[in-house]
Amino acid sequence: MQSVRSIAEEIVAREGGFVNDPDDPGGATNYGVTIHTMRRLGLDLDGDGDVDVADVRRLDRGRATDIFVDHYFHRVRVDALPEALQASVFDMYVNAGANAVKILQRLLGEMGHPVAVDGVIGPQTVAAARAAAAAAPGHIADAYGIARRNYYYALADRRPASRKYARRRDGGKGGWIVRAEEFISPRYHLSAAQHRARTAGWR
Repeated sequence: MQSVRSIAEEIVAREGGFVNDPDDPGGATNYGVTIHTMRRLGLDLDGDGDVDVADVRRLDRGRATDIFVDHYFHRVRVDALPEALQASVFDMYVNAGANAVKILQRLLGEMGHPVAVDGVIGPQTVAAARAAAAAAPGHIADAYGIARRNYYYALADRRPASRKYARRRDGGKGGWIVRAEEFISPRYHLSAAQHRARTAGWR
């Protein structure tokens, strides 16, 4: 398995640099680290007494990687999950916070290992994830990736402002869907036609 740091470096590269999209609830973001996370961590990088957009702009790749490893992998206990799930859950936690865990918890219930859907990786979730992975070792990562992709589509169904993240202007797969499918075996990727059919009702 890749080291957690190399996975985090890939996440940083995938997230890209500074953005401040008004349609993104995360607000100003740099390398995937939101202004809300920086405020929670007290990262006043310019030393002016507050954490604002200027501080987000100052964030560098190395510090972003450190934040992800410390606060989005170890602290939330992604490292306690089966290895097959770690990279995708880690990437999703950076992208969607505790929803990454809720997606897993719902999936575990569907697989016959019900747990509380609370967004927390506790002993019950760890045990259920290990049992599910042992029962379906060749499928658990794909099952999670597909559930993640379905989450993105459902979110865009409910929130029209987010549809641009799931579908490009030309109708192709948007960043969210491409990102989810990076963790799904190619045989389970949606074809262009399937994606267009799934999003046909969006305006």
